[in-house]
Order: sequence, then structure tokens, then C-alpha cells
Amino acid sequence: MKKQFRLDGFLKYEDAWLLVLRISIAAFMITHGIPKLEKLMAGGDIQFADPIGLGPTASLALAVFSEFFCSILLAFGLFTRLSVIPLVITMVVAAFITHSEDPFKTKEMALMYLLIYGSILFRGGGKYALENVIFRK
Repeated sequence: MKKQFRLDGFLKYEDAWLLVLRISIAAFMITHGIPKLEKLMAGGDIQFADPIGLGPTASLALAVFSEFFCSILLAFGLFTRLSVIPLVITMVVAAFITHSEDPFKTKEMALMYLLIYGSILFRGGGKYALENVIFRK
């Protein structure tokens, strides 16, 4: 008789995996956000892509907001679904507007981030998110 593969043993680790995923992906994205934050804080003439026509300074500020500040919220699991929305939008803009003419290899990282952020958006932060402690879910 064949043994049937069951997922219920793995599902008890789902929340722990979401914690690892949230912290890891936030840390990876913060490495993209820190140089942008430094560029924004340095002042002077800002040279940055303006993919949606808001101006380079506003585009850079929005990128900093999502890549740095929203990633911090994501790592802590605070307002998880709300904080991941700007990250999803940033990755959509990066993949489909900023790099629309570029080869797939250039878009690949933004698309991988987008898949992970989309998964977190639909699943939430899990039970080890700070929002569960604060808001007593």
C-alpha cells in the first residue's frame, strides 16, 4: 500500500515560514531602498527615472517610501497588507513601465519580488506579525 503525501504536517510551519519570508524579503528590498534614501537626503539635483510622469524627485520619494519604509513595516508585520501594496505597485512599475523595453533578464528580479509581495498581500503576515499583538487578532 502506497503512502499518501499529506500537507497537514507542513502547514503547522506556515506562520513560521511567513515570518522568515517577510523578514528576508524586507531585508533584501531595504538594500535597494537605502541608496535611494541617501540620494534623496543628499539634496541637490536629483537624477532618477520618472516612469509615470510625476517628476524625478517625486518618483524617487515614492520609491524610498515603498522600498525602505514599507519594507520596515513588512519586516515587523505591522499593517502588513497595507504596507505591501506600495511595494506591489513599485514592482509593477519597475517591471512593466521602467523596464518595459528591456529583456526578460532585466525584469526578472522585479517580477520575483512582485510574486512574493502578491503572495503576502493575499495571505497576510501570519500569526507572528506585530499587528496581531497590537490589534489582538
